[in-house]
Amino acid sequence: MEWIKDKKSIAPEARVAIKSWCAEIEPEALKQAADLASHPVVDMHVALMPDCHVGYGMPIGGVIACREAVIPNAVGVDIGCGMGAVKTSFVAEQLKEMRQIRKILDAIKMLVPVGEGNSHKKAQEWQGFEAYEDEISGKMPEWFTNDHFNHDRKNLGTLGGGNHFIELQVSEDGYVWLMLHSGSRNLGYRIAAFYNKLAYALNEKWHAKIPCKDLAFLPTDGNEGQNYIRDMNFALRYALENRARMMAAARAVMSEHCPGIQFLEEINIHHNYAAQEHHFGRNLWVHRKGATSARNNELGIIPGSMGAFSYIVRGLGNPDSFTSCSHGAGRRMGRKEASRNLTLEECNNAMEGIVFDRWHKAGGYGKRKGETFDFGEAPQAYKNIDEVMHSQTDLVEPIVKLRPMGVIKG
Repeated sequence: MEWIKDKKSIAPEARVAIKSWCAEIEPEALKQAADLASHPVVDMHVALMPDCHVGYGMPIGGVIACREAVIPNAVGVDIGCGMGAVKTSFVAEQLKEMRQIRKILDAIKMLVPVGEGNSHKKAQEWQGFEAYEDEISGKMPEWFTNDHFNHDRKNLGTLGGGNHFIELQVSEDGYVWLMLHSGSRNLGYRIAAFYNKLAYALNEKWHAKIPCKDLAFLPTDGNEGQNYIRDMNFALRYALENRARMMAAARAVMSEHCPGIQFLEEINIHHNYAAQEHHFGRNLWVHRKGATSARNNELGIIPGSMGAFSYIVRGLGNPDSFTSCSHGAGRRMGRKEASRNLTLEECNNAMEGIVFDRWHKAGGYGKRKGETFDFGEAPQAYKNIDEVMHSQTDLVEPIVKLRPMGVIKG
């Protein structure tokens, strides 16, 4: 842990302390943490992971525990966003030729739609849809429409945009790994937006003393809170299935290009969710927004930027972090800032030796000396992953260090 602020040093209205594994936090993210420390339903303390940076309402890389309440924006809009990874029996020496890596990446993209708005042409079958309809007894929630649900079916097994990715990686002992990052796509966004709006309306009605409107809450013993938990859990199952299908597609491509390849244990985890857990002698609703569960001996995945190392880790079960750790490197530049300040040459140099699809067009905000590239995912836009890992040696133990060979970016 890097530092602790007791409630007296945060603000007069603060109810709990802040415990941080992030040494230096941007002022806006620290203000968001202080808001959480003053929140009427937040218990014990606010925990900030080493990848902490400003989010919407709550810092990304933040963990809180709530008494009999959930805060939709403390889960986030991409409910169930998370990571998948699998080790293969294939030695990276056999994939050294860049053209073979490129062929594998291109073949994966033929099976997995990539980029925001890109989905399968046909609706995908999944019994989870029918199970959800049974759970709600056919009474569809207000955020639901048939058009949207059909879109959710087409989105299942797709990557999305932004910082979502599929990578071919190599471990220090020379073996090839597959890793991917994605979530619940538009489904989770609609659920989050609906329940945050509902929570704010109810908090206004109750005259609840919330520190800002982006941190509206729902009591878990009320219908609204129960419905959010039900629908959030549906989005979590959808996100798990989404990653599992993409990983299955990537495995199929690897099997075709790498004869005799075998796939070992697969990891599939969330980093945007809430769950009822037992901490400090109490049952609490732990919210992890851009944070990963790190219970004792639990396996996790902490990716770096597209040009940096990633780690497979084993949790140490630290109670002060509510048994959590970082979900990645964390941003040090926003997408617009990176696109305005980084150059094409320096971003290409940071990706030397890694197969990737070059940089997307940035629209209006990325213009810099005639360039219109989106550098929001460039390695320079993220914190140093090794510094992040050094800051959480009391949260996780690194067991595999991975270097990217080829990257598919959303």
